Amino acid sequence: MTKQGTFTLKKSLIAMTFAAASSVANAGEVEVLHWWTSGGEAKSAAVLKQMLEQQGDSWKDFAVAGGGGESAMTVLKTRAVSGNPPSAAQIKGHDIQEWGDLGFLTSLDDVAEAGQWDKVLPAVVTKVMKYNGDYVAVPVNVHRVNWLWANPEVFKKAGATVPANMDEFFAAAEKIKAAGFVPLAHGGQPWQDATLFEAVALDILGSQDYNKAFVDLDMDVLSGPKMVETFATFQRMHDYIDENSPGRDWNIATSMVINGEAAMQIMGDWAKGEFAAAGKQPGKDYICAPAPGTANQFTFNIDSFAFFKLSNKDNEEAQKHLAKTILNKDFQEVFNLNKGSIPVRLDMNMDKFDKCALDSMATFKASAQTGDLVPSMAHGLATTSYVQGAVYDVVTNFFNDTSADPKQAAQQLARAVKAAM
Repeated sequence: MTKQGTFTLKKSLIAMTFAAASSVANAGEVEVLHWWTSGGEAKSAAVLKQMLEQQGDSWKDFAVAGGGGESAMTVLKTRAVSGNPPSAAQIKGHDIQEWGDLGFLTSLDDVAEAGQWDKVLPAVVTKVMKYNGDYVAVPVNVHRVNWLWANPEVFKKAGATVPANMDEFFAAAEKIKAAGFVPLAHGGQPWQDATLFEAVALDILGSQDYNKAFVDLDMDVLSGPKMVETFATFQRMHDYIDENSPGRDWNIATSMVINGEAAMQIMGDWAKGEFAAAGKQPGKDYICAPAPGTANQFTFNIDSFAFFKLSNKDNEEAQKHLAKTILNKDFQEVFNLNKGSIPVRLDMNMDKFDKCALDSMATFKASAQTGDLVPSMAHGLATTSYVQGAVYDVVTNFFNDTSADPKQAAQQLARAVKAAM
C-alpha cells in the first residue's frame, strides 16, 4: 500500500471513529419493561428493538417472564419507588391512570400531535391512553376477546352448525355431546371463567348495559333481571364442558379444538396463534366467528406501554422515538401478524392479514361508530383490578357450584363490586 493510500485509510478510520463517537454521544437509551418472552411476542419485541436501533438509539431489554405481567408489575413498583423507573413499561387499562395519579408518567403530547394520534386512533382507545387529557401511554394492538373458535370437522360429524346466537349454541352443544365430543373447550381458571361470562353478558345485556355494569358500575344493572339471565345462561354452559376443565391453561383448551377433541372455544384472538402454529388455515381447518349473539359487537383488550419521567435528556429523546415507532405502520403490521391481534391504527393496509383479522378490523371500525366497541372486564380494560378481582370471585364460585342461584349471584355481584369500589 502506498503512503497516500495509508494516509487516506487513516483519515477514513479517524472520520468513522469520530462519527461513531458523535453518534454515541447523541444517542439515547430506552429501557423497556415487558413480558413478551415467548413465541411471536418475542419476535415482535425484537423487531421493535431493531427499528429503534436503526434510528441510532440503544435498547435495554427489561423482560420479566410471566404471561399476565404480575411479576413484572412487582419489579416495576420497586424500581419506580426507588427513583429509577424504566423508559417505558407494559401497562394497560386503569393501571395507567393509577400510575398517572402517582405522578410517575410523562406527557407524549408533542409526539402524538406530530403523528396525529387523535385522528388515526379510535376515541375509545385514546381515552385509555390519556391521563388528565395528556397522552402518557401508547397502544400497541387491539385484541378482540369475544371470538368463538370452531372445528368444522367436529360440527360436520355431529350434524351441527356453528352457532350465531345462544339458542343455536345450546342446540349445537346437545348434538355435539350426543356424538361423543366435548362441545365447549374451557380452562377452569378465574380469568377464563370471566372471559366466557363477559361474552354471555355482552349478548344478554347489550353494549349499553354492559358498559353500565362493568364501566359505570351501575348497581341496578349489576343486580338486575338481565344480569340474572346472564348468570342463568352462563350456568347452562357448564353442562357442555368436560370434567377435566379445572386448572387447564387456555392454550390446552385451544389444542382440544385443533385436535378435534372439542368442537369450540370462546376465547380472544390470541388463540389464533395456536392454530397458526399447528399449521391450520382459517376457513378451512378452523372457523373464527363472533361469540354467540355478539356479531356486531367488539370486546377489546389493548396491549400498551406507559412512559415514565426521566432525568436524562438524550434518553428522553430516545423515549419519544420509541413512542413514535410503536405506532409506525411497519411495526404495527409485523407485530400484529405475529401476535394474532389487529393494528390499533384505523388507516392500515390489511392486505397481509387473514380473514379472521379482516373480519376483526371491519367490526372494530364499525363498532367504534355505533357504540358497540366495549372494554373487556375480564382482561382489565373496563375497570380497576380491585373490581375485576371481586367479579372474578363471584363468577368463578358461581360457575363451580351446580346448585347456585342466578338471582342470588347477581345480588352478590353488586355487593362485591360496591365493596371493591
